[in-house]
Amino acid sequence: MKLLNRPATASVLYDAPGPRTRARYRVLGALSLVGIAGLLWYVVAALSDNGQFDPALWDAFQYTYVQQMIVDGLLATLKAFGLAAVFSLALGTLLAAGQLSDHRPVRWVCTSVVQFFRAMPLLILIVALYYAFFAKDPMWALVLGLSLYNGAVQAEIIRSGVNAVPRGQGEAAYALGMRKTQVMSGILVPQAVRSMLPSMIGQLVVTLKDTSLGFVITYNELLFMGKKIASQPLNAAGFPYIPVVLVITPIYIALCLLLTALARWIEARGRRGANRRTSAAA
Repeated sequence: MKLLNRPATASVLYDAPGPRTRARYRVLGALSLVGIAGLLWYVVAALSDNGQFDPALWDAFQYTYVQQMIVDGLLATLKAFGLAAVFSLALGTLLAAGQLSDHRPVRWVCTSVVQFFRAMPLLILIVALYYAFFAKDPMWALVLGLSLYNGAVQAEIIRSGVNAVPRGQGEAAYALGMRKTQVMSGILVPQAVRSMLPSMIGQLVVTLKDTSLGFVITYNELLFMGKKIASQPLNAAGFPYIPVVLVITPIYIALCLLLTALARWIEARGRRGANRRTSAAA
């Protein structure tokens, strides 16, 4: 039977758009660009009318104490993130182990805890902890709130990663007489780490960004320090809102990019190690 010739560029999943459709896409794309450009022009014009692009507003960052406020805010942000990252990963590991337990009461309790804190809005959790327990030390309200919420999310990531390992791996280990602890630590978890590592690091990036919620409970993190700087009319030009945003935002972006780069490096290193072990076994 002679096969019909199919163009090399044609897709087997959908029909390639015709000339009219492509022209319509171009028009819609052009209109979208015009709309976005118009919106940006409106925002810039409004800020300019309010004097937010006055060069004098940048004079605030020449003062040593303003620079020190930014550094202190950055260090406070990193401190809260470091503690929350460690605690959330530890809590997530424990809750995931409980969810995978053979004991039904343990599994039920851990699943309930995970579902409760995943459903709880993070801001409400942080504020409740602050007013209930940590009014004198807002850092711990932020850290504990981040740890509970992100620990529940990390638990689901770990549980899903372990369950994604082919069932035959565990069954073969049990057939050899290995205990469940040995199967989990020696067989399932090492294989699951490679698949769940990007999601775990991605959640850590979310944890880093969520440290800005400490602003609500007056924790001296980076965003709160930026608000303090922007709320002070340091000269006749007014309040430096836009300069503060343009300084604070790149710091957050840089921190997230560094964490993402670290995750890719760890993932690539683990992949190279797995390939070497596979080659040696062959």
